[in-house]
Formats: sequence, structure tokens, C-alpha cells
Amino acid sequence: MSDKGEYRRDQNYIPDRITADGRDGWPVEAGRYRLVVARACPWANRAVIVRRLLGLEPVLSMGIAGPVHDERSWSFDLDPGGRDPVLGIERLQEAFFKRDPEYPRGITVPAFVDIPSGQVVTNDFAQMTLDMSTEWVAYHREGAPELYPEKLRDEIDDVARKVFTDVNNAVYQCGFARSQEAYEHAYHKLFNRLDWLSERLANQRYLVGDTITEADVRLFTTLVRFDAVYHGHFKCNRQKLTELPGLWAYTRDLFQTPGFGDTIDFAQIKEHYYVVHKNVNPTGIVPLGPDVSGWLTPHDREQLGGRPFGDGTPPPPPPVSERVPELA
Repeated sequence: MSDKGEYRRDQNYIPDRITADGRDGWPVEAGRYRLVVARACPWANRAVIVRRLLGLEPVLSMGIAGPVHDERSWSFDLDPGGRDPVLGIERLQEAFFKRDPEYPRGITVPAFVDIPSGQVVTNDFAQMTLDMSTEWVAYHREGAPELYPEKLRDEIDDVARKVFTDVNNAVYQCGFARSQEAYEHAYHKLFNRLDWLSERLANQRYLVGDTITEADVRLFTTLVRFDAVYHGHFKCNRQKLTELPGLWAYTRDLFQTPGFGDTIDFAQIKEHYYVVHKNVNPTGIVPLGPDVSGWLTPHDREQLGGRPFGDGTPPPPPPVSERVPELA
């Protein structure tokens, strides 16, 4: 927290990268690494989506932590015996301490874990998804989309920076603010950017170019959680997503695209935010709403053109073990 009560995110992550040339000591190898995520977390959700779209499931396994954690980190309470079946650990913290017994920072998802050593490789969520697109190319499925095309990278990076600062992180700055001034600053920053995004998306189907890119993945994971948690729990309440017609249609478009909505578990999302954030919701009561049936209604954004996967194809359905509850 700043002196003015403004929430400041610790962005010091383990900087190692898994690369094709293995320059950090972690070469891309099929079956060597495990992606640890939580369905509740928007930062982890990015990695889940990118893995799905690129078809990396056969070569990059995924461990799923439960939605509720304590000060010791995310735990694998969804797995039999409360242990990850591949890593054999109860808490993600164990993989961080294998890497550094004195690891001083937060234990965060997503994280790449080296299966042979049990050590975390990196939790740098922003770089992880870019590397999945650019360093894991040899293992992309046939028909995988180009999520980070070289000719559009400058624009993708620019939009992604704006989205991170003013949307992805701003919702947390609203929710965790410790002063009225800090809250109002974050609130206006958030909704000014949402208005900018609404205008940008009024005449184009996707954020950059005519296909889905990394920029869309990064915006989607915040917007899909907006009405369920950010509007009420974090006081981002100028409007609901459903009251912003352009963004609501855009988010439904992505939700109905294979690889996006099939990664979303609204029950786990709500349980995490409303139970873990005791300083925001001390009762721990999890709301029953909002109604989620609208996610499957027509969005009509096909009329703007665009090709979701470019010259590629949709991903196949997720493995049975990774499927989320279907919307009623």
C-alpha cells in the first residue's frame, strides 16, 4: 500500500524462461513441465486459454489448485488426498521452496514447475503466455492460431499495457483501496479505459487486427469476472458488464469461442474472491448471483467480420479431466 492507501501490486516474479534454446537452463521439452493454475485466478486463466488455443495439452500437463488458499499459498485440495498427482505436493509453496528455501515473495499462479526437480521455473505470468506462443512453436497443434504475430507485436504490447494498468490491475486497486481518494482514482481510471475499449471495439471484432491475439486473452479474463466479482465485491459499480452493450457483446463472442468459455468456472471464481478476501468481505458469504444464462445468447459480432483463428482452426474440446461445469 502507498501512503495514500493505493494498492500496489508486487511485480517481482522469478524471471527465468522456458525457451527453445534453453538459454536460462530450461529448454522446451515435451512432458518436462507442469503448468500450475487456479480456475479462480484471472492471471492463471490467461495461461489456461493460451495452452488450449495452441493445443499444448499433450506436452504441457496442468495442475489445478482449488479456489481457496491461505497465507501459505494455493493448495491442491481438488485432487485425491489433497496432493497434485504429478508433483506429489500439497501446496504450490513446496515447489517455490524447492527452488529457494528462503523464497520471500508471494506464491502465485500461474507457475511453470520442472517435474524432475520439483522446482518452480517461473511465475512471470505476462512472459509465460508470450513464450507459449513463441518458444513452444514446435509443439503447437496443427491449425493453432498466431496469438502474437510479429507484425502486430508493437500494437499488441501497447494495448496490453493499457489494459493491464487501467483494467486488469485497476479492478484490484478499486477493491483493495484504503482511502476514498485512492478508490476514486482507480475507479475513474478503470471506467475511462472501458469507455475507450468500447469505442475501439465498436467497429472491429478484436482488439488488434482481425483475429484473436494475446491482447484479447488478457482483456477477456478480467471482463468475464466483472459482474460476478468486480462490480460488487470490488466496488467497480458505475455499470455492470451487461450494461455496456459493446463490451458485453465482445466478451460473449469470446466466451462462445472454443478455448475461452470452456475454461471458466464461475462457482470457483466467486468462492475465491468472496472467501479469501476477508478484509473486503469479512462474512465470507458467497453470493448466488448473477444469472449466467446470458453468456450463451447471440452476440451478433460476426457482422464486423474478423476470423477468430486466422488461417487456423478452433481447438478440440478440452480433455475430460479439465472440463468445467456447463452453463445451464
